[in-house]
Amino acid sequence: MSDSSFTELKQGVIDTCLKMNAVGINQGTSGNVSVRSADRFLITASGVSYEKMKPEHIVEMDGKGGYFGDFLPSSEWRMHQDIFNAYPQACAVVHTHSTFATALSCLRKEIPAFHYMIGATGGSSLRCANYTTFGTRQLSINMLEAMKDRNACLLSNHGMICFGPSLESTLALAVEIESLCKQYFIACQAGDPVILDDGEMIRILERFKSYGKQPDELSPSSTPAVEAPEKRD
Repeated sequence: MSDSSFTELKQGVIDTCLKMNAVGINQGTSGNVSVRSADRFLITASGVSYEKMKPEHIVEMDGKGGYFGDFLPSSEWRMHQDIFNAYPQACAVVHTHSTFATALSCLRKEIPAFHYMIGATGGSSLRCANYTTFGTRQLSINMLEAMKDRNACLLSNHGMICFGPSLESTLALAVEIESLCKQYFIACQAGDPVILDDGEMIRILERFKSYGKQPDELSPSSTPAVEAPEKRD
């Protein structure tokens, strides 16, 4: 990768952090963002204000617990590293302390399929990882257990974390998760939400394989998310 491309990738991490705070799913420097770079990854430095962050504050790590440069990586570097090592398809990771996701994580409850968009997290529920102290190896172990066959989870008394194929799509997923947590919280105030059954979630998850994709992004065997209209000449 050229120096300019490397700097551009670092700037992408900074831009994602700024957007994360701008859309209201994070406050201050509490969250963190990373992106894969070949066999390494880039992650936000510990305690550096996003508004003051420059490319040199984005720390390169080797995926084996080592970092390069003059700045320490985020205290949650291990969760990012373990996601990249466990999921080859993960290209970016976003961790936030968004209000509703964090509030529900303090209840330590799995968020069920009250809405079909739960399927965006990769399964029929949004699990909540068991609690342990932030920045520890055990937290990362608990996270991976909750994230099995998923691309996101809540972290008890902490927040949420998710991964995706790009910085842009991962930020969008984080925003969606916060919206789902807010909707679930509100629904629970009104009564007991009706939960979609396993059969329906199986159908939804199959549709999610092609959801939001254009024809050139689909494989011939893909099941259309919805019945498409006829294309006219």
